[in-house]
Amino acid sequence: MGARKTTSRKKKKGAEPASRGLTPRQICSENLPAAVARLAATVESDGGTVAGAYRDPLGGLWQLVVALPIDKVAPTPFQRDVSEAHVERLSSRVDQLGRFLDPIIAVRRDDGTYWTPNGNHRLNAMRRLGARSIVALLVPESDITYQILALNTEKAHNLREKALEVIRMARDLAATDAGPERDFALMFEEPALLTLGICYERNGRFAGSVYRPVLTRTESFLASRLPRAITTREARAEKLLQLDEAVTAAVASLKSRGFESPYLKNFVVARINPLRFQRGAKADFDATLDRMIASARRFDASRIKADQVARSGGPPEE
Repeated sequence: MGARKTTSRKKKKGAEPASRGLTPRQICSENLPAAVARLAATVESDGGTVAGAYRDPLGGLWQLVVALPIDKVAPTPFQRDVSEAHVERLSSRVDQLGRFLDPIIAVRRDDGTYWTPNGNHRLNAMRRLGARSIVALLVPESDITYQILALNTEKAHNLREKALEVIRMARDLAATDAGPERDFALMFEEPALLTLGICYERNGRFAGSVYRPVLTRTESFLASRLPRAITTREARAEKLLQLDEAVTAAVASLKSRGFESPYLKNFVVARINPLRFQRGAKADFDATLDRMIASARRFDASRIKADQVARSGGPPEE
């Protein structure tokens, strides 16, 4: 027997240690750029206080450390809804420590108020505790308000929260920026989130994770401008909800025959998915959904055996 051939995997090479960004002495400077100095003066006129200014140690961009009147701070209107349980836990922990150690990120608006794209739970916790002010990292660039998914540090998003935030951002941007949807790919992260977001708007209990594998192979960012792209997304969401209605009816027929499993919806979707055995293949959204809707409506529960359901995998419905 010959010697066993071994293959070596190359390690993914990162940056050399201590090779990027600023040194500690470069982070702070008494000479603020004019725009940052004006922002600092504006904070003071708004009733806030500037505790300091510094450049980001990696990117070199300026930001201010400020204390803001809490009644002038509000969450961006397109981020996820507040979890009362999470606010209760946060307020309890902050109260026990007697310290607010995780500043929110904020951007000043033209009307003198401040939006936070990632601090809604912390903001509500401080309000619940009766705080008069809140500490924030104030960023000069207003487009940071749309970087919710990248900035979140409070609580991991589930699919519903992420999809709702993405479609809310898209609607807000469509009112002021008519650029193509694909230009916002980094902000929206995944095209399927836009379609799923509309589904969640119409049905808060929609089982989006069941359909996400199909959507990732049939969705792409659109070349049309945001207002028209949202119209397209609404039509796609309507078709996806029609599919869900047909799948729900198929699940009900299985249950009527005695099948009980948290994976029944996953099982039905897998059975009617025409891309199931086409590894890596991309397909047209409308053609694929039309086929799946027709298959779901023809689904015959009498032909399903118990061991077939038992072998089905995947996560349960959300």
